[in-house]
Amino acid sequence: MNRNFFSDGSWFSIHNSRVQHWLVKSEPEAYSWAQFVKDGKTAWTGVRNFAARNNLRAMKRGDLVFFYHSGESKSVVGLARVAKEFYPDATADEGDWSCVDLVPVKPLARSVTLAQIKADKILKEMVLAKQPRLSVSPMNKAQFERLSKLAAD
Repeated sequence: MNRNFFSDGSWFSIHNSRVQHWLVKSEPEAYSWAQFVKDGKTAWTGVRNFAARNNLRAMKRGDLVFFYHSGESKSVVGLARVAKEFYPDATADEGDWSCVDLVPVKPLARSVTLAQIKADKILKEMVLAKQPRLSVSPMNKAQFERLSKLAAD
């Protein structure tokens, strides 16, 4: 098994079938990758879509999460991981909303644009390409590995 270590000493493997893969979106003007790295950790709050909320609730500690800048840049810019599984979103005034805690893992060597994703035979099937308004979406292993490869080239 190929082990990769996080800064806190825990490890993950993209070949570990227990690790799930996700993508979260944020407008850089609202919350950027740079701010996330500066903060070192964030509660992923403010999700008010039932499908996205259910995705947050399916996330497990250690799952890997690509960080996508929406808005004008429309590109995947970093990799994070789930540090704490879902709990009630304190920013919600009403309703049954959840959040998770994320920590940054690393910036991508090369950002991957939405245009590249839509043009790629594996990535064009991502939820991001088919339902671009969904702020939290799952990725399968093949999509995760392909996006990782594009980000490293």
